[in-house]
Amino acid sequence: MSAAPDHALGEGVIAIAQAAGAAIMQVYADGFSVQTKDDASPLTQADLAANRIIVEGLAKLTPQIPVLSEESAQVPWDERRHWPRYWLVDPLDGTREFIKRNGEFSVNIALIDEGIALFGVIQAPVDGRVWHGWRSDAAYRREGSEQVRLQVRAPATAPLRVAASRSHRGERTDALLARMGDVEVIAQGSSLKFCRIADGALDVYPRFGPTSEWDTAAGQCVLEAAGGQVLAAHSGKPFRYNQRDTLLNGDFMALGDPALPWREWI
Repeated sequence: MSAAPDHALGEGVIAIAQAAGAAIMQVYADGFSVQTKDDASPLTQADLAANRIIVEGLAKLTPQIPVLSEESAQVPWDERRHWPRYWLVDPLDGTREFIKRNGEFSVNIALIDEGIALFGVIQAPVDGRVWHGWRSDAAYRREGSEQVRLQVRAPATAPLRVAASRSHRGERTDALLARMGDVEVIAQGSSLKFCRIADGALDVYPRFGPTSEWDTAAGQCVLEAAGGQVLAAHSGKPFRYNQRDTLLNGDFMALGDPALPWREWI
């Protein structure tokens, strides 16, 4: 496969994400128990059901491309460092939001090619919306049979609309918000923050503290395809994936308008 958009492949992945979303909503409706993983993060039957559907679906769709998922056995760095292309998956992003039953959780699937998020799908199980995009092409939001091409809000004007995590907001974020001036803070869970910026509904998502690569890859791809950026706070460079032995990201800024003076805020 080349870096050019492969729309048939994209539709196959969207269908897998939708099937995972349906499985999540079945658990949501039936009730669920919550386990705690070794890193103290929560885990439900919905995470596991969605993971099984995605991993099996991708294995059938692209048997030659490996899959790295939050809920599967982790692949050693010595093995995955040799992968030129792979799927990076968070089967249920926003498990805490799922447990709270606020609807702000998503299915994330990204195709990584030589460290770059090439294609991304984010599916919102509660309302069925799908955001998807090829980095080299464009980003779209699909609702039923309707599809809209996305464009970030640029130039962004005051008040800036800033996404704040519902479950992970801290003092550093509050201090940054104070330095930004005239802002409207909007709480939002999971990777839907990236989608809302791609939609033009939000302008900035600052994130301090750890996230994992599967938390950001699909969102970064959709946002970049819509004209935005996801930049590492320490370097100002776009995130790249599978470059280190750790799967943890550093601090970052997600921007709709790349011209925003984010360095001054930090």
